[in-house]
Amino acid sequence: MTAHVIADDAEALAVAAGLAEAFRTEAPVRDAERRLPYAELEQLSASGLLGVTVPADHGGADVRQETLAEVFRLLASADASLAQIPQNHFVYVNVLRRQGTTEQRKFFFGEVLAGRRFGNAQSEAGTRHVQDIRTRLLPLPDGSHELTGVKHYSTGALFADWIPVLARAADDNLYVAYVPRDADGLTVVDDWDGMGQRTTASGTVRLDAVTVPADRVVPHHLTFREPQLHGAVAQLLHAAIDAGIAGGALAEAAEFVRTKSRPWFESGVDTAAEDPLLIQRFGELDLQVRATEALLGVAARAVDAARDELTDASAAEASLAVAAAKAHTTATAVLVADALFEVSGTRAALDSLNLHRYWRDARTHTLHDPARWKIQHLGRHVLNGTRPPRHGLL
Repeated sequence: MTAHVIADDAEALAVAAGLAEAFRTEAPVRDAERRLPYAELEQLSASGLLGVTVPADHGGADVRQETLAEVFRLLASADASLAQIPQNHFVYVNVLRRQGTTEQRKFFFGEVLAGRRFGNAQSEAGTRHVQDIRTRLLPLPDGSHELTGVKHYSTGALFADWIPVLARAADDNLYVAYVPRDADGLTVVDDWDGMGQRTTASGTVRLDAVTVPADRVVPHHLTFREPQLHGAVAQLLHAAIDAGIAGGALAEAAEFVRTKSRPWFESGVDTAAEDPLLIQRFGELDLQVRATEALLGVAARAVDAARDELTDASAAEASLAVAAAKAHTTATAVLVADALFEVSGTRAALDSLNLHRYWRDARTHTLHDPARWKIQHLGRHVLNGTRPPRHGLL
């Protein structure tokens, strides 16, 4: 595979905007028919967007997180499933930046610039909680490792060239093993049946004594022993997806009202778009979307500032800013996707139009982690000065 290499932030945004427009057209059909986006992901790979966070000394654009968040917002405004698929790709590029050896970074950043995709095998079902990882990475006599376990919600794995697997070693510490998609003993099962984000193929990964060379394993646990932005970056991209869903739903609602809705007979106006009560409601929704996009921008700039000068204080501020954005985008995505029907009327509920995909995507994606805990950490900080904990979900 060959891929274009994007030069800078401006080009990344231009490419993302172009892809979003291309992806928007068939998004309702892909969702309705659960048509997996293989062709679209090939376009994404070829565009060079997957390589934009590769460091400059490895040939990448190393774009700002504010740019990356906007890339995800643009893509999600068109197709939330397509935007979700590469989220883990960027998370695990970030893991290599943080803990990869010189040789690992050289190899994998080369793969990324060539358009190769990272999936993920991270979450597990039936454990005590999300951090209770039971997949095991055990040493073999020749210095390699053996992976055994079952992963769920493995977004992107079905489409990946490499699947980063989160596992515990014999010392009970967390490691990430980068495993080729076609490795012996690795099976990806397309059993995702979520009501929303239907085409992410977030199914099951089974690992049956998969052999992993030593140079494909990264000590992820070391990330959390010092100031870090792993969780802030991951959550920022989730927030950007929610903001994109909200913006996409608002734009869809406005277009529907302008072109398909009838005015209510008591309004005394000729078109629905002139109805003063609808105008008021759209103003309220636009205010909500503007606020959520503003918080997303504040959060992204806080992450960028912390990357430039990483300390306990700057990392904490970045995490809190992202927590605020994520809590707000969660509420906004669900609110606006629901209000789409309120302002558009009965016809909008026709299943053939598939406008409900915005609500289904919003409701499904915002379940990734509870916004109430984001607000909890904000409250602890503002009241008692407590810094947020170091983990990958904040």
